[in-house]
Amino acid sequence: MVAFAAHTSAATSHCSPAGTAILLRSGRRDFPTRVSCSAAAHNKTVVIGVAADSGCGKSTFVRRLTSVLGGVAEPPRGGNPNPDSNTLVGDTATVLCLDDYHSLDRAARKARGLTALDPRANDFDLMCDERVRDLLDFSIYLDISDEVKFAWKIQRDIAERGHSLESIKASIEARKPDFDAYIDPQKQYADAVIEVLPTQLIPGDDDGKVPRVRLIMKEGVKHFAPVYLFDEGSTVSWIPCGRKLSCSYPGIKFAYGFGTYFGHEVSVLEMDGRFDKLDELIYVESHLSNLSTKYYGEVAQQMLTHADLPGSNNGTGLFQTIVGLKIRELCEQIVAERAAMTADAVKV
Repeated sequence: MVAFAAHTSAATSHCSPAGTAILLRSGRRDFPTRVSCSAAAHNKTVVIGVAADSGCGKSTFVRRLTSVLGGVAEPPRGGNPNPDSNTLVGDTATVLCLDDYHSLDRAARKARGLTALDPRANDFDLMCDERVRDLLDFSIYLDISDEVKFAWKIQRDIAERGHSLESIKASIEARKPDFDAYIDPQKQYADAVIEVLPTQLIPGDDDGKVPRVRLIMKEGVKHFAPVYLFDEGSTVSWIPCGRKLSCSYPGIKFAYGFGTYFGHEVSVLEMDGRFDKLDELIYVESHLSNLSTKYYGEVAQQMLTHADLPGSNNGTGLFQTIVGLKIRELCEQIVAERAAMTADAVKV
């Protein structure tokens, strides 16, 4: 998981010895700790949570999000002892990578027969506490289907790391019980889920190169109005290919509708297929509403700016960009609301 703090001015985090009593539990100890965490500029700090399995796009999503928010986010000065860390510090955003909080490194996990997903290999029990989860202003889950995740991992680990197919399969099977127990259940709590599935445009295809991507948006979330295609609340199927959007085989198909997700009312926007020319994306953008853009064509511009990032020619990049724009608006609205409340309190 990544805990993402967006702020409109520099804020120094600190803890004071007063607040709620929280019982930390692990396999090694049980002890109560009394803490209260805040930010020095708390009115201007918004906390976003991003969760997913390894290799599912958290780092890519964070890069898109920090770009939307502006400013430059860089690794901490002095370096980071964790080579797998994606922690970043910037003027407008700070990214806290929870990989930094593993209590066991790769060698220790291997010696004890544990995966990185096992709670015994970590030391941040509080992230499983409902009270801590409720402190997040917004949360996103990146949900990659088993078929696509397997295909992506094979493509990456064989091509880039020289792993054998047998070792990749063994690694996936070893992690799956812990993923099912500790990671996958988190998606039911997310305000938005980006779900990546095998395409339906090519029968029997599951190599992940042409994904079908669904943006699942929970209804009733404060400061977050779900994106819709053509007509809000309707059920729409749209093939945009033609004179205004180039589409090679197997084409592109969009869909929009509504339903339920773990008992919550949701709106769902779906894209199946790949873009041939990102500069034509503005045609699709013009038919989407509630995008929270600052100017006409901002979605297309962001996609072009990060054309080198994974997923930039399909729905993963498109929906990550859209969620980033929605989060920017959410941050602005939360900060404005808190400032107004503070001003009213001062008057009293």
